[in-house]
Amino acid sequence: MLILDAILEYLHYHPSSPRHLIEDGIAMKASPATVKRAIASAIADGYIDRRGTGKASVYSITPKAHLLRTVDLDSYYAQDFDKRQVQTGFNFQLIRETLPAIDIFSEEEKARLEKCREMFAAHMADLSQTGYNKEMERLGIDLSWKSSEIEGNTYTLLETVNLLKDKIEAKGKRREEAIMLLNHKEALKAIVERPYYFKALSLARIEDIHSILIEELGVERNLRHRRVGISGTLYRPLEVETQIREAIDDMCALVNGKSDPYEKALLALLLIAYIQPFMDGNKRTSRLVSNALLIAHGYCPLSFRSAEASDYRAALLLFYEQNNISAFKRIFIEQAEFAVKEYF
Repeated sequence: MLILDAILEYLHYHPSSPRHLIEDGIAMKASPATVKRAIASAIADGYIDRRGTGKASVYSITPKAHLLRTVDLDSYYAQDFDKRQVQTGFNFQLIRETLPAIDIFSEEEKARLEKCREMFAAHMADLSQTGYNKEMERLGIDLSWKSSEIEGNTYTLLETVNLLKDKIEAKGKRREEAIMLLNHKEALKAIVERPYYFKALSLARIEDIHSILIEELGVERNLRHRRVGISGTLYRPLEVETQIREAIDDMCALVNGKSDPYEKALLALLLIAYIQPFMDGNKRTSRLVSNALLIAHGYCPLSFRSAEASDYRAALLLFYEQNNISAFKRIFIEQAEFAVKEYF
């Protein structure tokens, strides 16, 4: 653990602390001078706020630090969910104030993603339409499988290939599992056929994708008007339909106002799942909408094939509970790098 990470973690749970308590309370040994320098640097970078002067100064972390600070997931999940200090309710300020004002990618992360964009552009320059269609089909199979696996679907990748290419359903599996996979294929097809339709987000366009994903699954269409719960967390999404609509509108304005397609895609991926606008199918919708944004802007879509489902869920749960993006951002960047190396 770096000294800054230790300080930010301490201040997350002990806001408005003087420096001597930070020195005594952080999870690693460091000299007072080292702690002082780290705090000064964090203040300059916008991660720590100071109130007061001299020995009367107290320190707290900023919304930027809440969002971006590194969190050790093993330590975080070592506590039972009902004992963790979490934000149990929806945070409107996150979408309206915090995220619009912050660059969510560091300069190093931007460089990694720019390399992905350049690699994809180079691949596309030499790719025929037939080649593009074949690669999109291959990525679509992987995405359908992994997106469904994250939701508990038991089809293997090979069984998914047989289903989506040859319409052979796996023996001993529920019919709903096959439908879930086939719906992913249809949703991606709709996106590829009309990429520019998804260049700007709206509730109607999100609902279009959701409607395809839940076809024949007995799930209600359109915005929910009843409460939903999420297993394994004390976080509870919004319950009132008018507030859900308001949150989606805020999210669309945020995403549409960002210039970087990767930032648009990551925000949609996280925030649709966070808002939970539908009775079911929210995370599946978030993954397809995120890819719709990437495709609309000429970027390589993500299959998430090499992501562990448990890691994905843990990173997303951290965002629900702490509005912290660090673990999920790491998965997103790794999957962007995987996609440009594996497809097209």
